[in-house]
Amino acid sequence: MALAAGVRVPARALLCAGTRIPSAALGRAGPAAGGGDSLRRFASQRVLVEPAPATGVAVMKFKNPPVNSLSLEFLTELIISLEKLQNDKSFRGVVLTSDCPGVFSAGLDLMEMCGRNLAHYAEYWKAVQELWLQLYLSNLVLVAAINGASPAAGCLMSLSCDYRVLADNPKHVIGMNETLLGIVAPFWFKDTLVNTIGHRAAERALQLGLLFSPAEALQVGMVDQVVPEDQVQSTALSVMAQWMAIPDHARQLTKTMMRKATVDHLIKQRDADIQNFVSFISRDSIQKSLQMYLKNLKQKKS
Repeated sequence: MALAAGVRVPARALLCAGTRIPSAALGRAGPAAGGGDSLRRFASQRVLVEPAPATGVAVMKFKNPPVNSLSLEFLTELIISLEKLQNDKSFRGVVLTSDCPGVFSAGLDLMEMCGRNLAHYAEYWKAVQELWLQLYLSNLVLVAAINGASPAAGCLMSLSCDYRVLADNPKHVIGMNETLLGIVAPFWFKDTLVNTIGHRAAERALQLGLLFSPAEALQVGMVDQVVPEDQVQSTALSVMAQWMAIPDHARQLTKTMMRKATVDHLIKQRDADIQNFVSFISRDSIQKSLQMYLKNLKQKKS
């Protein structure tokens, strides 16, 4: 059954048999320096959240080495962490960044899409959808401190934030390069990109699978600032202060007004989108292509 507009699936509902996340790992918490009981540092195996009590801002660090690929476990931990922050009125903003050197997120985990059964593909894609829904229409101010490469779904995560700061390093490319792998970006990936850089620029970028250098990403409007690598997080926190100076209710209503139609487009077709993904990814030709890519990747590493 398709979800009605505005209905969210609780993150913990995404956990099912086969999801290998220790329950204790999702609940580890400790007092934040200088904070009260409600402001706490918490961590799971792959996500670290460090609150900044004086400002009501949390820094969420991705730590799923080597490249922060979006495995099912990592997706689930991200969703649960975002839900915790969303439900804690102590927080008004979150800076998203990476704890893995040189990469923000490499995007979808191809291992989750290769050689698995149809039920697994459906479960995985539902989790990818849920992460985007949590990010794109969050009441929190979200600032991406992009301190590494951000291709494909890594780019989607960045674009889902309210503001993007990218490190000035030629290796830190960003873009949706799905076509280079023989994969088509889903319509809601496309919608998110079009909303950010416009139709023509998005059409060209998607068809060619372009990965933009920092200077190119700034020029096309994919990011809002490019700064030296050692200033990415501090710049993100400075930007956060500007956004948080706006009354929450006015900013949140404006954000919903701008983004709700894009979200509703997926919500109304969510089950069909899952079925389309499962049908596409399970094709023999796609499976062979993914297997070949993973084999070549393994050979390069060795």
